[in-house]
Amino acid sequence: MSDDESAIEDAKRLLRRRLRSQRAERGPAAADHAASLADHLRRLTETLGARTISAYLSLPDEPDTRVFLRWATGEGIRVLLPVIRPDGLLDWAEHDGTETVEATLGVPQPTGETLPPTALDDVDLMLIPATAVGRDGSRLGGGRGFFDKTMAAMAECPLVYAVVHDDELFDSVPHAAYDQPVDGVVTPSGIHTTSRS
Repeated sequence: MSDDESAIEDAKRLLRRRLRSQRAERGPAAADHAASLADHLRRLTETLGARTISAYLSLPDEPDTRVFLRWATGEGIRVLLPVIRPDGLLDWAEHDGTETVEATLGVPQPTGETLPPTALDDVDLMLIPATAVGRDGSRLGGGRGFFDKTMAAMAECPLVYAVVHDDELFDSVPHAAYDQPVDGVVTPSGIHTTSRS
């Protein structure tokens, strides 16, 4: 690893640590934040005319995606959620709004039939988690690279929006060549397109 690459990894690690500490102090997202985030996610989905999306079930310290997912499944939108494989890649399962299990790394996952990574070929919009996002499209994930690997392996990626708290949106965040950029960001206060889109 070169000195530049090492410096980037150090900067990413420090920012992750600081933001995780902020999230821990914040506690579970307030109900009003969940409602406003759901409204923005709904508006984005409707504006794009998305009929199939990939999303994720939020962890307690992440912006709450569950209100939005209930709306999406209620509207007949096909929702694919990630299933973490032992090799660190992602498979997918259709979410019907009901049963989930806590699986790898404490991440809630659907219990339905597992679909291969190619299931994303039919997705109109990807909603992905992040620790922080830059207005330039840079994204700092959780550090395991699940979504970076998934996006890098796709022949053609749909629009990708990261979901973060308002104070986790910056002008730019530390990123390496393998970190995949996003087209936009959704926070409790609104929808933000990045300079990448």
